[in-house]
Amino acid sequence: MAVDATVASTTARRSLGEVLGVVLGPIGQLLAFIVGSAASLSLIVVVLALILSLGQPDIMQRVVIILPQVIIDGLVRGFLFATIALGYTMVYGVLEFINFAHGEIFMIGGVVGATVSFLLVSSGTLASIPPLVFVLLVVLIAMAFCGTLAVTVERIAYRPLRGAPRLVPLISAIGMSLILQDLARLVMTNSPLGFNARYQTPDFGQPIRLFEMQVGERSVPVILSPRDLIFIIAATLMLIVLNYIVNVTKLGKAIRATAQDMPTASLMGIDVNRIIALTFLIGGALGGAAGALFGLRIGTVNPYMGLIPGPEGVYRCCVRWYWQYHWCNGWWYRIGLS
Repeated sequence: MAVDATVASTTARRSLGEVLGVVLGPIGQLLAFIVGSAASLSLIVVVLALILSLGQPDIMQRVVIILPQVIIDGLVRGFLFATIALGYTMVYGVLEFINFAHGEIFMIGGVVGATVSFLLVSSGTLASIPPLVFVLLVVLIAMAFCGTLAVTVERIAYRPLRGAPRLVPLISAIGMSLILQDLARLVMTNSPLGFNARYQTPDFGQPIRLFEMQVGERSVPVILSPRDLIFIIAATLMLIVLNYIVNVTKLGKAIRATAQDMPTASLMGIDVNRIIALTFLIGGALGGAAGALFGLRIGTVNPYMGLIPGPEGVYRCCVRWYWQYHWCNGWWYRIGLS
């Protein structure tokens, strides 16, 4: 019995270590990538500033003053796009088509957050709510609403076209994107929110001074606003939870099996329709949380804020990839290396 207990505890410890490695490993890779990218780009910028400072000596000083704050702002923006991309990858990994309506799911998450803040202001309770409770309330409501909306979109616009050619659900996704955008515009312009809805929040306090740089006789502070800090923490938590769900839980195993081979997964007893609906639920919830956090940081939301991370952003990325791919192939061919 003692031997069995020892073996069981060893297995449990190993399984816990494996879980921590699976869940926290990508976070370590993410941090390494952030540090490496920031260092590489900073080095390139400094080298260019040194070259340009030969003619204008004050350029190097301006770069040193601005660069740390630009890196922090870029980090926050990167976490924003990461939370939006999670919803895209969840759907694309299972159904292998781009959900163009996800940008509008993101937009509606911001509108839901603005609506919650407006209702709190109207009831006179916004000032008495602690900031962290407000953020948690807004994010959870936006996740619930947008997750349900994403499941509804999948049931109406995508599931009937699952066996159709690849282009057909893509067109349907673009149509759903336009429908959601116009519905949001109709509701916002005929409600007290207005077209540009103001995202009213409690007082989050003063910006956090990370450190100060001494540049000549000037002391330049590098700051991080509490809203940005909340955004980074929330995005990191969402990444960790999603990574745990996909790589550790039975649901994640079913999602990966469905993505790898849908007919075989169905034969093995997996309810494919249910798994796809849950995938849309998770992706839509993440998109709604990203929209709520984005509105929290920016301060206003409108029906068109989903265009850049949605259809327009995907279109730009595809066009850029296409031309870079063909240009590079042609360039290698011309110099005789292909």
